[in-house]
Order: sequence, then structure tokens, then C-alpha cells
Amino acid sequence: MPQPTKGPRLGGGPAHERLLLANLAAALFTHKSIQTTETKAKRLRPLAERLITFAKRGDLHARRRVLGIITDKGVVHELFTEIAPLMAEREGGYTRIIKTGYRKGDNAPMAVIELVLEPVTKKPASSKKSAARAEVKPAAAAPAEAAPAEELVETPEQAEAIAEDDAELDAQAGTEADAPEAEPAEADAPEAEADKA
Repeated sequence: MPQPTKGPRLGGGPAHERLLLANLAAALFTHKSIQTTETKAKRLRPLAERLITFAKRGDLHARRRVLGIITDKGVVHELFTEIAPLMAEREGGYTRIIKTGYRKGDNAPMAVIELVLEPVTKKPASSKKSAARAEVKPAAAAPAEAAPAEELVETPEQAEAIAEDDAELDAQAGTEADAPEAEPAEADAPEAEADKA
């Protein structure tokens, strides 16, 4: 059973609330930012984010689900062709609410709800995780595939670990280089035995 929303509904009844939120969502997708009461903005946010998630899917079924809520085909087309590609890298949090004070007439708390259209910036990994990756990468990768030490260095301890790994890789490369020289000497031995016979 769906969890009922807490507090009074918006508008006169459930149907009025659905229409009100659909119109607010259409205005949000058209103008990218709208000013409304704080309560309406908080109730609009989950609906708008769900519609953007449908738009990111981009298939016909998702488009029909959105058209069931927002009846304006132009707004739905804009949502699927312009807004959804901007949100492709973002995994949620498509809207933000900024409180703007109180309305002059009835002192209602007002807020601006807007789409977050800035590109996503990846957070840097924590130092423990990056240190573990720095130790695992050079040991697992071949010497030709290993990244330069300058890219992986973050702390002096990590630099020492990378230098030790490089020394081990160089030692392994040195033993591999010695091995081909030993093989021709062994290959010459049977020829020498053939000459003696």
C-alpha cells in the first residue's frame, strides 16, 4: 500500500493536487526555475525527479508514462530531448530548493525550485582507497602499462611504495632479459657435442 503523504493535501482534493503538481512540473521543465511556496516546492521535487528519471530512460513506454502526468507534448519533448541528456551523468538530485523568504501578502514561506544543470564533478577518492589502488595497480599491471609515478603520487609513503614496486618490476624485467641470453648458450652445447662425435 502506498505511504500516504503527511499533512494536508494541496488544493481542494487529490485530483486537484495531481493537476496542480503536473502544472508546476511543466512550468519547471519549461523555465528551468520557478518560484512557489515552500510546501509546493517540497511536494513537487519527488514528482519532478521521477519524471526526469523516466526521461533518462528515453524509451516509448517512459514517454507515455510522462505524458500521462504532463499532457503538454511540447514540454515532454523538451524534457526528453534537452533536459534528460544534461542529467545523463547525474545519478539523482536533479532539483534544488532555495528558500527566499516570506510572501508580502499572507507571509507564506517562499522558495525557488530549479533544475541542477551544472555538469557533475567526481569527488576525489579518499586517501586510504587511493593508496590501496596505487599499491595494487603497479603490481598487477605490466611494466609497459604502468602509469607514470607522478600521476599516482599523493603522499611520501605512497611515493616510497611506488618506488619499491618499480624496483621489483625492474628486477623482474632484468631476470627476463637474462633468460634469453642463457638459452642460446644451451643451444650451442648440442652443436658442440655433434662436432665431437
